[in-house]
Amino acid sequence: MPDRLFSLPQLAALYDVLNPDRGDLDAYVALLAELGPRSVVDVGCGTGTFAISLALRGLTVTAIDPAEASLDVARGKRGADAVRWILGDATTLIAPPVDAVTMTGNVAQVFITDDEWTNALRGVHEMVRPGGHVVFEIRDPAAQAWLGWNREETYREAHLDRGGVVACWEELTAVDLPTVSFRTTFEFRRDGTILTSESTLRFRDRDEIAISLTRAGFDDPDIRDAPDRPGREMVFIAQRPNA
Repeated sequence: MPDRLFSLPQLAALYDVLNPDRGDLDAYVALLAELGPRSVVDVGCGTGTFAISLALRGLTVTAIDPAEASLDVARGKRGADAVRWILGDATTLIAPPVDAVTMTGNVAQVFITDDEWTNALRGVHEMVRPGGHVVFEIRDPAAQAWLGWNREETYREAHLDRGGVVACWEELTAVDLPTVSFRTTFEFRRDGTILTSESTLRFRDRDEIAISLTRAGFDDPDIRDAPDRPGREMVFIAQRPNA
């Protein structure tokens, strides 16, 4: 089940408001321009910012997410009609196969168990045509990003279109490597409503991910430092071998 911050309509509507800077997606746009796909599946598309930006560049885009509330936000955006929206996950059957599959925003870390991750990669392998690519980012566990997941370092607030202010922050609830859990709190200043969402992420190192990709049927991946977060995140580009 997707976390409440994506699946609860009241919270899904806040995602873009509280995360207005999506400069992190520029690296993906550049990387796809390098690979040259004509068709893309964006797995874990969320509120659709990346999927729509690709469609506006002329690509054929299918966007998949398990949270209906996030898809509802995405479908309401300008340019959304150019995207095929699907309620599903990385195991959803897509036909015909596409040139590239992306998982942005550390989506790869929501697959907690080994079986979930294996099934996700097998699903992605089926989505992409022979010769096509899967592209995703993941936090480097050596950087210990969770050390900054506290109220002081994550606090932000935004003004709502309907009036009022919402504040938001994250706090660690458990570090039990390879998993890390945290709580996101939303405080609506106008009426004092407080909503929370619990999340858990799985941290895998580069060797573990590289091995899992080859076991799923991909070639040895190209592993790069994330250009916008050097030393903190890795970008994996893996190709499905030509038949």
